[in-house]
Amino acid sequence: MIRAVPLLLLAAPLAAAGFQNTATLDRAVAGFTGHGAGEEGGARTPVDPRLRLATCPMVALSWRTPAQDAVVVACSGPDWRIFVPVKRSVPVTGAARVVERPTVAGRADARPMPVIRRGDPVVIEAGSPGFSIAREGIAMADAAPGARFLVRVADTRAPVQAVAVEPGRATLPGWAD
Repeated sequence: MIRAVPLLLLAAPLAAAGFQNTATLDRAVAGFTGHGAGEEGGARTPVDPRLRLATCPMVALSWRTPAQDAVVVACSGPDWRIFVPVKRSVPVTGAARVVERPTVAGRADARPMPVIRRGDPVVIEAGSPGFSIAREGIAMADAAPGARFLVRVADTRAPVQAVAVEPGRATLPGWAD
């Protein structure tokens, strides 16, 4: 009976090894929103640790709607996605990066002006003093300055998430420009 206990203890981590660590998802959502779980502007609650999502090498994060009421956490291989509600006491009516432009009727349109369009070639850059990296790819969506979007990069199975900087130029989330 004594020998069976160590085997049972070893079996539990092996069974859980094939699942996505929800604490990692919590950190990704906090980085995306800029606020921790339970804070104003952050996830309402941490991701439920009982979820059994297949391990994802790289998740993509985006807002569910312009109201920024939930973060979409998605994996393209294996294919899954979850919605993480965001704590808001006052509804968001617009983002700080909104550029008003006249419409045909003369009214202002509050949508941000995209600097990157779907299908545009994009250079993704990241770096710090003494280190820099750049990759070329194709934008998979329109993006305004500061907005996140996906870039299809050759030699990678899953698209890369980037933040639009200016036409044809983006950076990795979390890297200062």
